[in-house]
Amino acid sequence: MIDRRTILRCGLGASLAFRRPGLSAQETPAALRPRPGDVLVRIDDATKTPLTAADIPLAATPILAWAMDPTDTTVRSGSRLNRVLLLRFDDAALGGETKARAAGGVVAYSAICTHTGCDVTDWVSDERVLSCACHFSKYNPRDGAMVIDGPAPRPLPALALKIDGGKLVVAAPFTARITFDPA
Repeated sequence: MIDRRTILRCGLGASLAFRRPGLSAQETPAALRPRPGDVLVRIDDATKTPLTAADIPLAATPILAWAMDPTDTTVRSGSRLNRVLLLRFDDAALGGETKARAAGGVVAYSAICTHTGCDVTDWVSDERVLSCACHFSKYNPRDGAMVIDGPAPRPLPALALKIDGGKLVVAAPFTARITFDPA
């Protein structure tokens, strides 16, 4: 009869044998969070054309984007937590910290609601705020995506941008870990 220890050793050995050398599933280049130097591309763009500030309409519906490593064109689409919302405003409309993270008036935030992890893709144009359709949390993108209504416990994580060669480029990682807290 085979004892428990033997079964556990075999299971551990098999899992190590089938493990891909190098990176774990969460660490594959496509699943890594946006990194400094990555360019931004539209989610639905098969040509992987890097976005410019001019590609983002002024105070209009947000554009959904992925970060892309410009050296090997790996699109960081391996995790839904990597989805980025892009909006453009007049610089004068942005708060201090938000203006410091913006590039050409373009601000970038996680598209994942901090309440229950739903997608934040709704734009309330008359209020100029982002909204989560699941539980109606509202975020002010001109002021660090601060929560202005609803059950979300904290602002959306922001992604600092810069312009390099006319392209929108990630300047720093997200300002906070992308998580959600059902309350």
